[in-house]
Formats: sequence, structure tokens, C-alpha cells
Amino acid sequence: MRLTFGEDWSATVAGDSLHVTPRFDFAGQRVRLGEYRDVAEHERLLVDTFGSRDLLWDTPDELRFDRSERQLAAAQLQLPGESAPAEDCVRVPVTPAVRPGGLRADEARDFRLEATTVLCRTPEDTVLTCLRDLDVLDKPVEARIGIAPDVALLVQGGAFVGWSLTDPARYLTTGFTAPDSATPSQATRQLFAECLELATTPVFDDVFDREPAALNRLRAVDLALRHQREDRHRADALLALISNLVEDYADPPTEQKP
Repeated sequence: MRLTFGEDWSATVAGDSLHVTPRFDFAGQRVRLGEYRDVAEHERLLVDTFGSRDLLWDTPDELRFDRSERQLAAAQLQLPGESAPAEDCVRVPVTPAVRPGGLRADEARDFRLEATTVLCRTPEDTVLTCLRDLDVLDKPVEARIGIAPDVALLVQGGAFVGWSLTDPARYLTTGFTAPDSATPSQATRQLFAECLELATTPVFDDVFDREPAALNRLRAVDLALRHQREDRHRADALLALISNLVEDYADPPTEQKP
């Protein structure tokens, strides 16, 4: 199968999928796939590979391919800032089944891959599906290519139209750190769902506008994360974003001395 990405770039489904654990950097609202462990290693990866990458003031999705075999070597996928209405989320198809596979670039050159724009959530956020737009839901999904454990690309009409992450709470982490290998606690899963609500529109719009009900929700989640004793690594990953939102929107302004 050949997939098009954007207007004039394509890759073929070939080879093995990536044998890496997804890292869901919640503070950065992105999912990282790759063996790099810090900024320096990520920068070296960018030098040694080609494909789509983020640039200053520009954050498209990132797919990087090795120069020798043109095989997918790493990816970085941005979480959309807008959550779709529930009536649209229920329209996300559950078929076809995910089939693991790698990607081989049809030609070795850079391209730009627009980030997806809308987030579709399942009950309890067991799967996050990120789509190019809601028009994708008007037609069947042709294939789901599993490029890494629990990460799949959605294909429609031979084109990349979105991606999904299954069991996102499992992969919560901060920055480049590997996620905890233990199963997420139920408390973490519940707080993750609430944090996702607060971090995406339409609820985030209420936070931004400092609506009292939204700020009360924000403060309550912040407090719950700080007092959670179990699953601290994931709680800290959620807190990395939530504490910033509290500081920016929910803390009273500091009085300026004359």
C-alpha cells in the first residue's frame, strides 16, 4: 500500500514497525516514537535522517526516515488542541483492525506534514484518535497501519488522515523520559481524563476566560495530583501541564508594590 502525506510526498507500507515504547509527553502535548533520550540525541537524529520536522514557530507532525534504507526511524505526533463533540466521537470507526507495518519513503527528500486538528475521545479515554478534520468521519477508513505499539496511522483514499493512540494513560511521561512500565492506577486514568478535558477546547476556553467553574475544576485536579501517592511518575507528568495552567489562570494576580 502506498500512502500520500500532504500534497506531493508518499511512502509505501513495508518492513517492520518501530519496536519502541510510545512516550506521551503530556506537558508538551505530543507523542514521541524513537530511541533518542534527550534533546541532544534528538538533534543528532534530525541530522542523520530526512522527512518532516518542526521548525521555529512551526510545529507540524514529524516523521523521520533513515537515509540508507529510507525506512521510518522515528516520529513525533502533536495532540490537537480541540476535542470533538461527543456525537462526532461516536462516529469514529473501530474497523478495520490495526495491522503492524513500517513505512519506506518513496524518495529521500524533506516534506511538511500538517498536524491533525481535532481530537476524538472514547469513553474513559481508552483510545485517542487525532484527525485531519471531521470530514474524515464521513467516509470509511481504509486501513490502520500500526507503526509502533498502540500507535496507528489512519488511511483513507490512500492518504494519511490521522493517527490513534491506544491506552494513552499507560504512556504518560515528561519530556524524553520512558514511561512507567507498571499498569496505570484507576485514579491516574480518571485524572488523566479530567486533565485532557481541561487542556483542550471547549473546556480550555473557559479556563482561558477564567470562568469560575472551570477554574474550580482546575484547582481541584491540581490538588488531587499533588496528593496522589501511587503512580507518581504519571501524576507528575499530568501535573507538569496542570500546574502551569493554575499559575497562568487560576492563581490570584500578584500585587505590585509602588
